[in-house]
Amino acid sequence: MTTKQQETVKAPLTGAEYLESLRDGREVWLHGEKVEDVTTHPAFRNSARSIARLYDALHDPKYKDVLTRETDTGNGGYTQRFFQPDTTPGDLFKTRDAIAQWARLTYGQMGRSPDYKASFLATLGANPEYYGKYADNARRWYKEAQEKNWYFNHAIINPPVDRDKPIDEVKDVFIHCVGETEEGILVSGAKMVATGSALTNYNFVAHYGALAIPSEEYALVFIADMSTPGVKLISRPSYEMNAAVTGSPFDYPLSSRFDENDTVIVFDNALIPWENVLVYKDIEKANNFFAESGFLHRFTFHGVVRLAVKLDFISGLLIKALRGNGTDKFRGVQANIGEVLAYRNMFWAMSDAMALNPNQGANGTVLPNIDYGLAYRVFMSEGWPRVKDIIETVVAGSLIVQPSSTSDFKNPELRPYLDKLYRGSNGIDAEEKIKVIKLLWDAIGTEYGGRHELYERNYSGNNENIRLENLIMAQKTGQAEEYENFAQECMDDYNLDGWVNPTWINPDDVNAYQKK
Repeated sequence: MTTKQQETVKAPLTGAEYLESLRDGREVWLHGEKVEDVTTHPAFRNSARSIARLYDALHDPKYKDVLTRETDTGNGGYTQRFFQPDTTPGDLFKTRDAIAQWARLTYGQMGRSPDYKASFLATLGANPEYYGKYADNARRWYKEAQEKNWYFNHAIINPPVDRDKPIDEVKDVFIHCVGETEEGILVSGAKMVATGSALTNYNFVAHYGALAIPSEEYALVFIADMSTPGVKLISRPSYEMNAAVTGSPFDYPLSSRFDENDTVIVFDNALIPWENVLVYKDIEKANNFFAESGFLHRFTFHGVVRLAVKLDFISGLLIKALRGNGTDKFRGVQANIGEVLAYRNMFWAMSDAMALNPNQGANGTVLPNIDYGLAYRVFMSEGWPRVKDIIETVVAGSLIVQPSSTSDFKNPELRPYLDKLYRGSNGIDAEEKIKVIKLLWDAIGTEYGGRHELYERNYSGNNENIRLENLIMAQKTGQAEEYENFAQECMDDYNLDGWVNPTWINPDDVNAYQKK
């Protein structure tokens, strides 16, 4: 057991308990320095509080009925719905609504919220037998994660180093076992992209990629406590910190509080206790867990719901911006708004279909429909960049023509000019118009906004895999053969001599060429 574990709990973490859990000596690096406390450091503190707000919502009567249900662990408590598998389409639909409600509290901006990795954690309870000799580890983690709603992230991609070489020829970089002790396995190497991991309690480490794991030392699936000695997080620049240094919440309303910093996670001879191991030296299982465990079904479900909420937000913001510009009644502009709403409607429809037409899971459970989940992976990578392109096209120069900061509005000499030159149409004053524009710019145009475009393009996997896996799944389930047979059914209606199906009449009596 880790020091974070408790014997009996009745309720998930509160926001305060979550923040306290992060003060565990974790090793996070930023600008060449080790961060002493992520809950107080200006690079992470508001993002941490955005996550704490999600935990507090689990205890708030306003949200609790939508977000939670009774646990199935025997502790008599309750849990966020997605931390437990579903057994009926109706329950899966309610779980969809719980994912959406949490996502609304961050306006769809934080893709790696605590329920993201519940996509996997709930499968540990639905199918612990999948993990063979480590099945009891799966059961224990399912129980604990459900009861506390611990914040997990995952890191499953090899860093972009020597990708022209086989995995086992890049031993100095890629995750592998370097030894065993009575306490567990020793692990070295790195994974990416450990989004949000500076703020998580645990990290789930496994393999996903075009190249298969070649040998037993790389065949690992395990859970790492973020306070484990030898585990380091190397952060990219913090957009939250940049916002705090150069502006205000008015100037950077998203990046100043929803920046789930992306990191590379490094293991330097780190000890992973045996009770945290799920796959070890099983090459086939390490290569196939992504699809076989049920994680793929559930993570695409979480992703499509979160993106749909994000599109609700951006749709409303776009309409506000165009009303402020006075162009919201232009036919061409309205057509572009309609296209954004079409993307919004499509992703919500996918979430409905995934819930209400599920696949059968293990032990009487149901999983969100994988066909629609795989389709979402492809269209999300094109959808968000297209929405961004539409915004840049129809909002146009207004995204650039904005005062430098709130200080301009607070200067009495300058304020009269701003009120005149930046005023909006439809009775919208300059301050309100610029508030909308700055929020929209933070969503798509700042460094934070640029990261979001890259995130949506690559969130579900590389551009080839997310397309190829639609074919692989169709072949594996027999659907590809069904499609071929359907086409063959049409081809069997005719041959060189004409129709062989008596439904139709051959053209022998009128065809000019046949008469010859």
